[in-house]
Amino acid sequence: MIDSMASLPSADPREEPPALHARALADLKFIRETMQSASSFTAFSGWGLVGVGLLALAGGALARRQPTQSRWLLVWIAVAMGGLLLGGLATLRKARRATPAPVPGALRKFLTSLAPPVAAGAFLTGALLRADQPALLPGTWLLLYGTGMVTGGAFSVRIVAAVGLAFMALGAAALVSPAAWGDAWLMAGFGGLHVVAGVDVARRHGG
Repeated sequence: MIDSMASLPSADPREEPPALHARALADLKFIRETMQSASSFTAFSGWGLVGVGLLALAGGALARRQPTQSRWLLVWIAVAMGGLLLGGLATLRKARRATPAPVPGALRKFLTSLAPPVAAGAFLTGALLRADQPALLPGTWLLLYGTGMVTGGAFSVRIVAAVGLAFMALGAAALVSPAAWGDAWLMAGFGGLHVVAGVDVARRHGG
């Protein structure tokens, strides 16, 4: 009995069973995918944000010269639409050139967090105009846009949430300041803060 047991081949402790090796690879893949799904959306185009800010500065200068409230509102709506288009195209271009490619899940989470406050701003715009309270529009826009940036910033680079807080501060100030300062607050936020954030993103996150 002792001789027969001694003749059996001994297992090499350095050899890893194939099943265990495959399981380890699967665990590593799961960990990598989990980290990717929780990663930040870093494909923002910094130079695109700078362009959005410059557009807002030019639009604000034009809006404050308008003789009527409706024309003033049209200018700012055009600035918002133009900024959305410019920022979106610039970010899409940067994302296509990025290596590795941006994680779609992070972008989806960011947009999902940003969209509700922006939509609320659109509805409140109509409500405030019907209530004949256009002086509250600049503060409302800044405050809600900042809220969206803060919530969306949880899934993006740190500067996004910081800029969102700055937008909220400007919005709060606009709501308690004279109505004549409205364009100045909007230019400081949608113009100045976008330029500052864009330069930071361009320097730290590849353009």
